[in-house]
Amino acid sequence: KVLLGVGDPKIGAAIQEELGYNCQTGGVIAEILRGVRLHFHNLVKGLTDLSACKAQLGLGHSYSRAKVKFNVNRVDNMIIQSISLLDQLDKDINTFSMRVREWYGYHFPELVKIINDNATYCRLAQFIGNRRELNEEKLEKLEEITMDGAKAKAILDASRSSMGMDISAIDLINIESFSSRVVSLSEYRQSLHNYLRSKMSQVAPSLSALIGEAVGARLIAHAGSLTNLAKYPASTVQILGAEKALFRALKTRGNTPKYGLIFHSTFIGRAAAKNKGRISRYLANKCSIASRIDCFSEVPTSVFGEKLREQVEERLSFYETGEIPRKNLDVMKEAVVQAEEAAAEITRKLEKQEKKRLKKEKKRLAALALASSENSSTPEECEEVNEKPKKKKLKPQETLQENGMEDPPVSLPKTKKKKAFPKEELASDLEEMATSSISVPKKKKSLPKEEVASEPEEAASPITPKKKRKFSEEPEAAASCTKSSTKKKKKSQKAREED
Repeated sequence: KVLLGVGDPKIGAAIQEELGYNCQTGGVIAEILRGVRLHFHNLVKGLTDLSACKAQLGLGHSYSRAKVKFNVNRVDNMIIQSISLLDQLDKDINTFSMRVREWYGYHFPELVKIINDNATYCRLAQFIGNRRELNEEKLEKLEEITMDGAKAKAILDASRSSMGMDISAIDLINIESFSSRVVSLSEYRQSLHNYLRSKMSQVAPSLSALIGEAVGARLIAHAGSLTNLAKYPASTVQILGAEKALFRALKTRGNTPKYGLIFHSTFIGRAAAKNKGRISRYLANKCSIASRIDCFSEVPTSVFGEKLREQVEERLSFYETGEIPRKNLDVMKEAVVQAEEAAAEITRKLEKQEKKRLKKEKKRLAALALASSENSSTPEECEEVNEKPKKKKLKPQETLQENGMEDPPVSLPKTKKKKAFPKEELASDLEEMATSSISVPKKKKSLPKEEVASEPEEAASPITPKKKRKFSEEPEAAASCTKSSTKKKKKSQKAREED
């Protein structure tokens, strides 16, 4: 008889139920499994202790990485900071608007009674300025700001018969600048609210569809994160935000609060006084469900939030009229079907976006590769261009090396010119020589070494070593030049004998 040892009792019970094998869990099974883990590298051929340790380490890393998987689009930290900043902006805008009302009220006190909205009042204070300059031409702009023709007409009439004091231009400039700051703050507050709505639709769509973006964000911020909110029971969610009242009631043994932050939702305000506690308890229950769906679903959708909202509406009508609402099971079945369709649609959109992103990435990489290849080819072209003039300069030297005896007469006149210039400069300092200013350097070129030594001027000249260096660098050209110089020496000796 063989017994199957299983470490987990639940898995053992499932195996015994499905397959019919006798399973044993607990007792000696844990010690056997520990021994198998300890000596596993000896039981398996080709497995060493080091490779087993590496495999365990890799498994631990991959498991931990999967558990702490980070999704940028599901970050709730931005929601916490946004709702905190939004609440602070509301307080600041209210304080600054009251300051503008009091300050500008010295000049135009009737405007406070006509306009109640703070942002609109600041825009009007910035636009009107001196009330004495307000006329019929500015009536259209007043209607555009107030969005009401009757109010614009009332402002114009009040400015003509106002009891306010006169104000200087410098004071008006300060009031207008401060009003512009308040207006810019209110505009930024609106843009921040739009950002919060978009962020809540990504992170917690069901919760925002059920209770609203602002209240849902406050619940997440008060709990610390969406995960913490999902872990809270419905009774804690109900009084979340009313901790002071709760502990005060517990201390004085009075009635505990019925609602906390969820009081700002529209449902509790619509309910009757006797039903406020009941609807707050029901709403907290649905908020807890919605937060758990948003936290643990892979593709969050707003379908469940909309269905839960319908249930709360039906419960409200039940408290008022007695109409029996639908069962929760039927509503959730419909929600599951719609959620699957919505999730499939979202995944298709995400796949399309990923394909587009990959195409753009491929195009970008191809463009970068093309640009890098062009950049790598340009220096080679530059080197070729730089090498071409060098080859042109080296052509006469190459022809000299190839032709040897044929081309020396072409190179000799160049050397004559180079040697003639310094000798003429030296002869210019001396007295003029008769009828031989050109022939003398030729004879000096062809003189033997003894005669060259007798003339200190030629010996002192630095031209001869340069000449030797040039010919030493090119052996073939040097040989051709020496032969031509011997011929000239013979010709010069014959000329002397004739003289």
